[in-house]
Amino acid sequence: MSLSVVILAAGKGTRMRSSLPKVLHPVAHQSMVEHVIDSARSVNASNLYVVYGFGGDVLKERINGDDLSFVEQKEQLGTGHAVDMASPHLKDDEDVLVLYGDVPLTKVSTLESLIAAKPENGMALLTVKLANPTGYGRIVRLNGDVVGIVEQKDANAEQLLINECNTGILLANGGDLKRWLSNLSNDNAQGEYYLTDIIAMAHNEGKAIATAHPETEIEVEGANNRVQLANLERAYQLRQAEELMLNGASLRDPNRIDVRGQVEVGSEVQIDVNCIFEGKVSLADNVTIGANCIIINSQIGEGAEIKPNSIIENAIIGEQCSAGPFARIRPNTELKANSHVGNFVELKNTTMDEGAKAGHLTYLGDAEVGKKVNIGAGTITCNYDGVNKSKTIIGDGAFIGSNASIVAPVKIGKMATTAAGSVLTKDVEDDALAVARAKQRNISGWQRPTKKS
Repeated sequence: MSLSVVILAAGKGTRMRSSLPKVLHPVAHQSMVEHVIDSARSVNASNLYVVYGFGGDVLKERINGDDLSFVEQKEQLGTGHAVDMASPHLKDDEDVLVLYGDVPLTKVSTLESLIAAKPENGMALLTVKLANPTGYGRIVRLNGDVVGIVEQKDANAEQLLINECNTGILLANGGDLKRWLSNLSNDNAQGEYYLTDIIAMAHNEGKAIATAHPETEIEVEGANNRVQLANLERAYQLRQAEELMLNGASLRDPNRIDVRGQVEVGSEVQIDVNCIFEGKVSLADNVTIGANCIIINSQIGEGAEIKPNSIIENAIIGEQCSAGPFARIRPNTELKANSHVGNFVELKNTTMDEGAKAGHLTYLGDAEVGKKVNIGAGTITCNYDGVNKSKTIIGDGAFIGSNASIVAPVKIGKMATTAAGSVLTKDVEDDALAVARAKQRNISGWQRPTKKS
């Protein structure tokens, strides 16, 4: 049977104190509702309907996908009313899964368990047992069978003692769901159309009502304010940390890591505290990441070491390389095997071939650096003339003296040497020494400037 998913995302979220729709507030690298959409896609839904209200234009700008259909809820009259907005699009002979745009951490495996639990002639609920159920709708059972859900404000004293709670996530046949939604009433303490009222309707029709349960409470928690949002963020990050450790990484402190994308790790990977990983990051076997590093959309090769306080972005770091501390590796840069960049070195659109070194205080942009080249401290490639970028090519084995300024386009030959302090504007032949600096003059009797009164 085909599956459609209805995602409720119409709430303003006034307690967020934000002009942004609540569901667009981020957990890690994407908004809460995008996490929910990803989960819906993972259970092979044929159709995804996002019910929007406040900030709908912003929501539709930020979220995209050919498989998404947006349905407007002009008035926020409760969860039952919200799902009913999607009713014209739902088919009688399909299953319909209802999810919430501000509940981002529900695992795909949990949704799969819910789908598997649904009887052929019935529906399935995701419920959770809470130590403190205050504020949640309670699952009412009779002889073990679910017969209804009662909201906190409508519950009597006996019902308030129930600790099995409604998550709001449910699965039902499309035809049944539409029939039940059309019969909802708002005769309750809130004056709203509760989606939960369909449970009693299903029971009264003799439908079987099955339940499934999440592994942990955090899977079904939402965020109504920024404190709760921060709690979801930490829970998400701890989940990512645990996955990294299970896959072969050692984390100095699992509570001090941020994964904002996808990280693949090999065995014996060591990650120190306060590291941030964004986009797609690959860490091969025996990689070491020092404290306070940021790695974005990059590949780190086997045995490489990224020393503390370094930033690697859209780059490839080869095997047995080292970078940092305080290195900045910018986009389109590649360090090949056994090359090294040290403290306060910045590279952009540059290749460092095998065994090349730039130890400290250097900027190399738009450069090809050959094998076993040694770049002295304070060297820069002057790659930009204010309009155009130009390339510097440094041949294998060259030695670049300290404080050299290489005004591109320039080619420095194999095994060439450049004198410290040179400003190089012309090509240098293989094996040659280039000295490009003014002749030193020593002026006797020089009077230092004095402070003006």
